[in-house]
Amino acid sequence: MSAVAKAEDVTPEYVRCMVAEGKIVIPWNHNRRPGPVGIGKGLSTKVNASIGTSSDIIDYTAEVKKARAAAESGADTLMELSVGANLDRVRREVIAAVDLPVGNVPLYQAFCEAARKYGDPNRLDEEDAFST
Repeated sequence: MSAVAKAEDVTPEYVRCMVAEGKIVIPWNHNRRPGPVGIGKGLSTKVNASIGTSSDIIDYTAEVKKARAAAESGADTLMELSVGANLDRVRREVIAAVDLPVGNVPLYQAFCEAARKYGDPNRLDEEDAFST
């Protein structure tokens, strides 16, 4: 919270209060230590870049290049939105390539797995959605 406050030129008390009220979030993963980014009320606007494979274009190297280009261009966060190929692999490679908070949409993976399992993503059921 102190690092976010310093980067945003606000007080640590302001950040703590707004986090407690749910008006600021600081994406964090204790397994990975990306640079701290505060998102929310009273903070600067953040740039989020979205990347990801499709069912037609699967190129892990291209996704890593896109992630690095986003980081080098000043993106604050990254969304990895792949829906084709090995989603775990593309996420691992992207996360290893950049020092940004990286988000994803777990439901995308659940739909991809339903498509592989049943041949139809619309056959995703509640059990599969929550076990993915």
